[in-house]
Amino acid sequence: MNASEASDVIERLDSQATRIETRCGPSANMVWRRWGEGRPVVLLHGGAGSWMHWIRNIEPLAKTRAVWAPDIPGFGDSDLPSDELDADTLAPYVLQGALGVLRGARFDLVGFSFGGLVAGCIAAETPATLERLVLVSVAGMGLDLGRPVFKPLRGLTDPREMDDVRRFNLGALMLHHPASIDDLALAVQETSASRDRVKNRKLIFTDILLRLAQQWRCAAYGIWGRQDVLYREQFDQLTDRVDALNLRERVFLDAAGHWLQYERCEEFNCLLARFLDAPLTTHHSGQQR
Repeated sequence: MNASEASDVIERLDSQATRIETRCGPSANMVWRRWGEGRPVVLLHGGAGSWMHWIRNIEPLAKTRAVWAPDIPGFGDSDLPSDELDADTLAPYVLQGALGVLRGARFDLVGFSFGGLVAGCIAAETPATLERLVLVSVAGMGLDLGRPVFKPLRGLTDPREMDDVRRFNLGALMLHHPASIDDLALAVQETSASRDRVKNRKLIFTDILLRLAQQWRCAAYGIWGRQDVLYREQFDQLTDRVDALNLRERVFLDAAGHWLQYERCEEFNCLLARFLDAPLTTHHSGQQR
């Protein structure tokens, strides 16, 4: 796939979506996209991202479900309601929007990275219609996270140099294998990262998720990559903190970096489908190595 074909993939999927806007402030709107029909699942993207963080997951899910992928306020096509926002102050906007577009339907919620913190905050509000929570590569467990070093794009004008920097930055945090850094990943990064207006996010460095987990009343699951640069040097500590979340099941994927739903999309899609189809009445605590 070349750059032109990558753009075509994004444009085709975007054109197939139903687009709906909800309010996220007195004069701000939040953009939602929906594909498919069936039991609703809401996908929340990560920091410096947009709905495109789910570019390899939407179509498989939409074969049997109504897939809702919003741009969190301050990201992508959604407006920024105000300054100094973080996962906890963005969560009410997302929850209000979700309850509006879903019109009382029961739903599942999947959050990636920063979106996982937003999802955890939403689940702590115990909305009556939320059935399952799935956390993907989420932090906020009080660990000393790895600090990736990024190269700046500022001042660059040569397209090849800019692509080289984007490839480096994707490898620094998001993707483990160099082969995973393809033209589609570059297109998603180029389009999404420049529209991140939610600055100075700090909750990721706290233990907020451990505290939120005490309030969850829905079935909760989690997936992390073993080669995620945020955790790979302290994996034993990560597993201890994940145990404290009391998830029904937690999975650690080998050969997977932070953006694991892109890098290991086929395995991720199967795992997610299994979690979302799991019965709500049976509590199963387990793991997959």
